[in-house]
Amino acid sequence: MILIKRIAFKKLAAFAAGSVICLGVLSSAAAGKATQDTTPKIVNIVNFIRLLEPRDPQITEEVLYQTVVKQVEIMKKYHLGGTFLLQYDALLDKRYQVLLAGLPKGSFEIGAWWEIPQPLVENAGLKWRGRYPWDWRANIGFSTGYTPKEREKLIDVYMKDFQKIFGYYPKSVASWFIDAYSLNYMYKKYHIVASANCKDQYGTDGYTLWGGYWNQAYYPSKINSYMPAQHAENQIPVPIFRMLGSDPIRQYDNGLGTTRQGVVTLEPVYKFGGGDSTWVNWFFKSFTDDKALGFNYTQAGQENSFTWDAMAKGLEIQMPLMATLRDEHKIRVETMEQSGLWFKKKYKVTPATSFTVSKDLEGSDLKTAWYDSRFYRINLLWENGSLRIRDIHLFDEKFPSVYETQVVTSNECTFFTLPVVDGYIWSKPNQIAGLRFKVLKDGNEVLLKGGNPEFTNKANGTLHVRWPLTNADGALEFDFTETQVKINFTGKTLCNWYLDLNAADKTVLPFVKITPAQINSRFEKTGYRLKATRGSFSKPSNGSVFRLKPQQNKIVLNMADVTGK
Repeated sequence: MILIKRIAFKKLAAFAAGSVICLGVLSSAAAGKATQDTTPKIVNIVNFIRLLEPRDPQITEEVLYQTVVKQVEIMKKYHLGGTFLLQYDALLDKRYQVLLAGLPKGSFEIGAWWEIPQPLVENAGLKWRGRYPWDWRANIGFSTGYTPKEREKLIDVYMKDFQKIFGYYPKSVASWFIDAYSLNYMYKKYHIVASANCKDQYGTDGYTLWGGYWNQAYYPSKINSYMPAQHAENQIPVPIFRMLGSDPIRQYDNGLGTTRQGVVTLEPVYKFGGGDSTWVNWFFKSFTDDKALGFNYTQAGQENSFTWDAMAKGLEIQMPLMATLRDEHKIRVETMEQSGLWFKKKYKVTPATSFTVSKDLEGSDLKTAWYDSRFYRINLLWENGSLRIRDIHLFDEKFPSVYETQVVTSNECTFFTLPVVDGYIWSKPNQIAGLRFKVLKDGNEVLLKGGNPEFTNKANGTLHVRWPLTNADGALEFDFTETQVKINFTGKTLCNWYLDLNAADKTVLPFVKITPAQINSRFEKTGYRLKATRGSFSKPSNGSVFRLKPQQNKIVLNMADVTGK
């Protein structure tokens, strides 16, 4: 992302250095299993291009241009196509025009990077307010800093000049965040087919996107580009892919207790992450071999602001690996336009998807499962034999973003959905929030303990998880469907189990009223609810925020009926 991230992960270097793992050669059984798995594993290599970098005088326009030249060279070397996205000032530069126009049309795509530099503003007849010719602040360098009518002018100028240079309108437009008004205008007038926004993060570089559709892609609400829509008539029919390839285990908790998260992603500039062969091999092994519902997706590549020297090592690790996985038919390397067209053909509304990890880096027993649908997201994390529901956020297409009608006046932007469990914002380093599985034994509360979870994809968008228990005679089985969460204890003997939600002291929570049938909440002036159609909520005396108890060993939560009292 932006250069502030250069210092984000020094404290994790020791962990990375001490980890040893190798992708190696798959066993014949594993290879056969991978071959039989028909779930698409899609990789977009996306490099976006800025003309200048005002934050570092050593990063000249020539340095930035040569970075893109090197990116093209290494992609061609391994016969990997991808997408190059041009910021407007780079679009007008003849060097980039010639370089990109010469790329093979079938495997490379040229699109738009939607940050707003000075030439675009002035060519649209507006006044530039920035400190530099490109200013990354949310109220200047992004469309949120302009009125809806001004956004239309900016889009029209960009599209006109792009068409004049390349002979067509771009099909893919991406940015750290794009407001829904701009996105819908681009779709209706210029027929874009794909977009992308930043991974989930809290405070990094001043941009917060938190609680959304965690990975893969979604159709956004017409009044909130970060919120998945529940109905086709209320969605913008442009899939938004999540950028950067988040570590599904570590990214969520990183920087817990601080105001800004660090970064653990596939970006090649990070020594722990995309620049570390141990991490890269582990990430792609999980990406290709672990269960994924619907399809799995990740985005590789890097903006040229980081320069070639910083990204070369990481790309030299990643590119040959991706080429090998492509040749083995374990991944599809596509342009954003190709993935967008495939998504639109296959899905009329946002699908249910999952990203699971059954084996972490060497020396760690962490495992995780992310499940997303158009109604909610949920994350499970296994650690030291116990299980914590780390995150639940509900989606409501009627939840508006203020940026659709208002102009941002601060240098930061925030996007949220509706929290039920938030293991990051509601935590402190010594008080980790989450919904924990407990059992009452001899009058004492103890955590349920178990072995390795087993993940199975079932019909109709259902992820099935079986967790065999070690301190109870049986197993917990989960079915995550598009609209429900189902938890069932299977065993020969009775087990007095339940879930307790804990949060750090003095945390501001959204809960307004807890009744046996449902929890009523309010967040950013919006009321919502979580209903238990089987099981019951209560307020226990042990200091937990709420307790969720099963009915005849079963819990069923309604994740779709969230509005109302």
